[in-house]
Formats: sequence, structure tokens, C-alpha cells
Amino acid sequence: MSTFELVWDSRCGVAESPVWDAANRRLLFCDINGKRINALAIDTGARESWDFPEVVGSFGLCETGRLVVALRHRVVLFDTRSKMLTDLTAPVDEPATNRLNDGKVGPDGAFWVGSMDENSPRQPLGALYRITADGRVEKRSTGYAVSNGLAWSPDGRVMYHSDSTSAIIEAWDFDPASGATANHRIVAKLTNEDGRPDGAAMDSEGNYWSAGPSAGCINCFSPAGALLRKLPFPVPGPTMPCFAEGFLYVTSLREGKSAEVLAAHPTLGGLFRCPAPAVGAPVALFRDT
Repeated sequence: MSTFELVWDSRCGVAESPVWDAANRRLLFCDINGKRINALAIDTGARESWDFPEVVGSFGLCETGRLVVALRHRVVLFDTRSKMLTDLTAPVDEPATNRLNDGKVGPDGAFWVGSMDENSPRQPLGALYRITADGRVEKRSTGYAVSNGLAWSPDGRVMYHSDSTSAIIEAWDFDPASGATANHRIVAKLTNEDGRPDGAAMDSEGNYWSAGPSAGCINCFSPAGALLRKLPFPVPGPTMPCFAEGFLYVTSLREGKSAEVLAAHPTLGGLFRCPAPAVGAPVALFRDT
């Protein structure tokens, strides 16, 4: 059994979007409503943070070394050295009660990002977008309450995605050259007890690792949707896994937890890791050059 350790007691409201920055040997993750991206240098333990003017739903790495960042209704480019923030897109045409959520750079070099509804109960008002370096925003799929779980097969030929509220994991055949999708299918339908699908990562064998916050676990699915493994997580609310340098890093949330849960699990909202149960698939860079 993999044993998780706490590596940053960050106590984020919602820690999300862990990204391995191999060039700088650091693990990055955001605090969504904290409007911040955090960086942990894995060799020295040094920490750095950058604050943003709006919520940070997700982000990815660029070929130039910048970050491509999903704010509430727009996507920006951020230079961690100069701290320069540059608009990439105009505001995305979304309902006022929506915000951008999970996003990742695809094998096509584009930034894929979905949106979510913030109403209670959540409504299927979200969409999935493909965003290119020229700032073009293309809506590719609709009808999600919480767009989540983007990941690609190691050969870039399959794109995976989930809706946390409807608890589905879906997939398309994917063209890594053009970003075209075809042959949509539902890969898995989960129950709340299984762990509704949140953020995800892909291993080199093509298995899909999905955080299950409602069940306090990390689920591993085969390409066909069979549940292969379930890793128990030390605190409620894991949000997204990320493979990096022989470890599986996982973010977590504390927002919405009761005083009793927070007292029992004070490190909620932190960054955890365990020895990697698999080798991660390559992560693409946004083609901003």
C-alpha cells in the first residue's frame, strides 16, 4: 500500500492543478479561491508563490517557460521571472455564475480548459474549450456542471475528461497534430462511494488516475474504464494527482469542510505525495512561440 506524506502544509481552500516543471525541478499547484500559484523546489524544499487578480482555476507550462493560466473568465500568460501578466484571450462567453476550472495542455500544444457552474445545486452550464497561442477560443463540448479530469493517453491518441457532478469519465479519439476529436464514449460512471471524479493524471501504461474526493481516495482506471486500483488518501478531499520524479503528488481541499473534520484533519488543503505506483506519461507544453 502506498503511504502518503505531507510535503507542504499550505492549507489552501482548494489546492488544485499540480504540474511538474521538469526544467526547473519544481512542483507547481494553485489555490483556486486564494488566487495563487505555489511552487515547491523538490531538491531544496524552497517555496515560492505568485498572487493573481482573480481566482486561478488551472494552468500549464509554456514552451517559453511562462505559465498559461485560467482565471475566472479569461486565460492569461504569466512570466514567473518578470511577474508580467499578459492577456491571451478576451473574456470567454460564459454565464456570470460560471468560472473556468480544470485545464491542461494537450499533445496538440493547445490549452484545453473547462468551466463549471457555481450555483447550488450545480447546473450543466459548463463547456470545454480549446485555446491556441493566437488567443483563439474554440468551444468543443457542452453540458457539464463541473468540467474536470483532463488527461491524454501516452501516445496522444485519446483524450479523457470528466464531469464531477454527473460522475462520468468520457473519452474521445484525439489527433495530436490538429486537436481534432472523434468517437465520443463514456468510459466509466461512478457512485459517490466510489469517489466522484475530480482532477486526473495519466501513467505511461495508459491508465487514468483520478482523484475521488467524495471517497477520500485516488482511483486508477484502465483505458476501458475498469477500476484497477484504489489508493486510500490520508485526509478527505484529494483533488488531483500528478506524477513527478518517482512520486505521486496529490493536492487537497479544505473549503466546505465542517469544523469537526478540520479539527480531525488540520492539514486539509495541503500537498501530499507517496512513492509513485506507476510512471507518469509525458506532459505537453503550450506552444506560445
